[in-house]
Amino acid sequence: MVQWEVKGREFVNCNCDRNCPCQFNALPTHGDCRAVGAFQIQTGHYGNVTLDGLTACMLVSWPGPIHQGNGTMQLIVDERADAAQRDALLRIMQGQDTREMATMWWIFSAMAPTKLDPIVAPIELDIDVPGRRARLRVPGVVESTGEPILNPVTGKLHRVRIDLPEGFEFRVAEIGLGTTRATAGITLDLHGTYGQFADIHLTQDGVVR
Repeated sequence: MVQWEVKGREFVNCNCDRNCPCQFNALPTHGDCRAVGAFQIQTGHYGNVTLDGLTACMLVSWPGPIHQGNGTMQLIVDERADAAQRDALLRIMQGQDTREMATMWWIFSAMAPTKLDPIVAPIELDIDVPGRRARLRVPGVVESTGEPILNPVTGKLHRVRIDLPEGFEFRVAEIGLGTTRATAGITLDLHGTYGQFADIHLTQDGVVR
């Protein structure tokens, strides 16, 4: 197994209500699950291949809860990556060279037997985890934004976090709202649904704690 490590930030927008039931081992809000996840790598490597400064994202869709499978996945890789880096990112996000069930990428890939051809494209991505703001743009493929939740009475920013001491994706995530339109192999049209902003630190063995 190739040893790898990724440290950076993520932004996720799914079709569930702002309190995504998946984080609480409950069924998805509308019965199905559709989402975009974007990853901004600060430092990382796959064996001796450096991944510093690269970005990637994934579009995913399941007809029911994720754990029931039958999903579809399409990966998008930073066009700045060379051939070795692209292969490394695809392998990590497809759950390869990863201990069974150790990361969200392993689980998503295992639950999505239909894998559409990956896209190599320019990815514009900004993620402000404490500010609960994000912007993702892959021209002609996906546009997504994240913003904080506002108190409906005072209009002030409302801060909520999810703490998962034994999670497979993050330790703590800031929660906000996301809006996404995707027109690739998986289409999305989300407005003010669950938005997740987190610092991530993962290896082939899972979350670094």
